[in-house]
Amino acid sequence: MLKTRSRCNLACTYCYVYEMADQGWRDQPVVMAPATATRAAQRIAEHAAAHDLPRVDLVLHGGEPLLTAPAALAAPVEAVRAALAATAPRTRITATVQTNGTLITRGRLAALAAAGIRVGVSLDGGLPAHNTRRVDHAGRPGFGAAARGLRLLARHPDSYAGVLCVIDLDQDPVETYESLLAFAPPTVGLLLPLANWSAPPPPGPGRRRPGGTPYADWLLAVFERWWHDGRHRTHIRLFEEIIALLLGLPATTETLGLAPAATAVIETDGSIEQADSLKSAYEGAATTGMALDTHSFDQLLDHPGFAARQLGRDALAAACRSCELVEVCGGGHYPHRYRAGEGFRQPSVYCADLQVLIRHIATAVQHAATTATAGRPRRTVAHPPAAAS
Repeated sequence: MLKTRSRCNLACTYCYVYEMADQGWRDQPVVMAPATATRAAQRIAEHAAAHDLPRVDLVLHGGEPLLTAPAALAAPVEAVRAALAATAPRTRITATVQTNGTLITRGRLAALAAAGIRVGVSLDGGLPAHNTRRVDHAGRPGFGAAARGLRLLARHPDSYAGVLCVIDLDQDPVETYESLLAFAPPTVGLLLPLANWSAPPPPGPGRRRPGGTPYADWLLAVFERWWHDGRHRTHIRLFEEIIALLLGLPATTETLGLAPAATAVIETDGSIEQADSLKSAYEGAATTGMALDTHSFDQLLDHPGFAARQLGRDALAAACRSCELVEVCGGGHYPHRYRAGEGFRQPSVYCADLQVLIRHIATAVQHAATTATAGRPRRTVAHPPAAAS
């Protein structure tokens, strides 16, 4: 993940970069310099060659990366491509930019498409009422500009990576899902709010009842609508990831399952950090003290914080290790496990919600498999005639 910009044109009230525990963005350069992007490309190629990586996934992030002029948007990706071609020619690259959508223009889309960079957009639903927390620095809503950008992006499906949506319990789940479909996203990512035991998630309307699972309830309303839809309209990453893990397939994200962490973040000043979602936990949680000029990505793998996320089941709380859902849940998203003074060796703050969600999806998958099997004609085995005596 390359943080090409450290500032944003929006001021979303729940943003983990600007509004949560870590305020390190204040000390970052506004823009990643070309020399820093080139050095990052060299380090990426070095790592790919050393480990014979078949693929590198590159994300341009921020802040808001589309604050960059169209002509310069693809420069970091082209630098990585050039470095890989020279050092690790067998490694292919996928490239995505994650944006709030307000600055999508025909010119920017053309520049990104020409470089093979797909576009992911963050949005909290397809209606203005869903996006009241996504405002600019003067408090004005950002939805109108984002909606215009998404409508433009939807006309370029080859460039469209999907939409990320943070769950808001104050909003109707099915309405939120259906309204996002109006923008024809190929994939929808439904994200649990970045919260932990010391900074609990929003309880939603009314008072959260003891033992309640409001986030599972919200997600299951969407799941039922998506699962029983008469036609496929989009992928929902969270549900498909759970289904894959239930079937024994490997995890493809760091939010579920026991796969090791695989994301390195390069800040605009060239410092190397862990996944920046950790910034929601405490000041400096993602910091490693490493930089492109002095450290390789192999050294990042040896950093204690990163190494802890390579241990799989052994890094989890005792209750998680003994849970029958551990192969699917994986203890939940790492930042969700944090408790001040005790670290990350706790169950997820969403543990109860995850259990209800996973069990419900498992039942749905099992029912679908049973129904499909029952509908097949019984197979018979043709026996050869008995040999003459």
